[in-house]
Amino acid sequence: MSKVKYYYDSETLSYKRIERRKRTTFKYAVMFLLASALFAFLFVFIAGQYVESPKEKALKRELQNMQLQYKILNKKMDDAEAVLADVADRDNNLYRVYFEANPIPEEQRKAGFGGVNRYKDLEGFDNSKLIIQSSKRLDVLQKEIVVQSKSLDEIAKLAAEKEKLLAAIPAIQPVSNEDLSRISSGFGIRTDPFTKAKKMHWGMDFAAPRGTPIYATGDGVVVRADSRASGYGKHIRIDHGFGYETLYGHMYKFNVRRNQKVKRGDLIGFVGSTGRSDGPHVHYEIFKDGKRINPINFYYGSLTAEEYSKMVQHASLENQSLD
Repeated sequence: MSKVKYYYDSETLSYKRIERRKRTTFKYAVMFLLASALFAFLFVFIAGQYVESPKEKALKRELQNMQLQYKILNKKMDDAEAVLADVADRDNNLYRVYFEANPIPEEQRKAGFGGVNRYKDLEGFDNSKLIIQSSKRLDVLQKEIVVQSKSLDEIAKLAAEKEKLLAAIPAIQPVSNEDLSRISSGFGIRTDPFTKAKKMHWGMDFAAPRGTPIYATGDGVVVRADSRASGYGKHIRIDHGFGYETLYGHMYKFNVRRNQKVKRGDLIGFVGSTGRSDGPHVHYEIFKDGKRINPINFYYGSLTAEEYSKMVQHASLENQSLD
């Protein structure tokens, strides 16, 4: 029950009851409601600025987890790009060279996507830049994989058509690792052991004890087995076809004769030091279409990755050759 209020009337010298009008009551009620609503709004606004609701906390955790997942995704894409770049390098400089196929241009492998903005739906968010960047990298990576896959399909087709070529290409060391003392010199400018002058060394020297077996590095026909070439001493030349030819110099003796067909891995002779030689070794050269090329790229059939890496390291030293 509401309290009854009175006021003193000085004219009648008596107390009279205060009668509240309905309009006044309604006015006070509206003011009270407006004040309450304003207070509630201010409370919610201030609390929203400094206090996180359970839903906001959950969304924040979800956002942090998403950012972490994108970072992990980008790291995986870094690794995938590195592996794909290595495959592409081998594809252009090894596989396609073997099969005389034109290398795939870098701009074709790395081509982006022109035309309409395919990432428009990802714009306008707090992390749009991160999401768009990752999406672009993923799209380019997928396209590179498609290009590389088609290239490998082409290589596989060439390989099926050129099985004889694979057998003919020089692909192993002329001296096995078990018998090898060291790789004494590689392809490039080296010091001549007799004149001490810098000159081009057109092959690789495999040092090994006298009498160590020397093997044919690919299928072919022996076109020379004599000592009539200046400097090489007793040497053998094998014509592998497809423009490839190999030379094995400074032999102690032969195990094949001219016009004899040989297979990769056949014993063709023995290490010696005949001709212009500073010690027992086999001087090994590869010719392609009559031009000498670096043999370092032609040992995929007999070496592990670690062995090949060590060979490259030794062959690159600018030391003194043995011939």
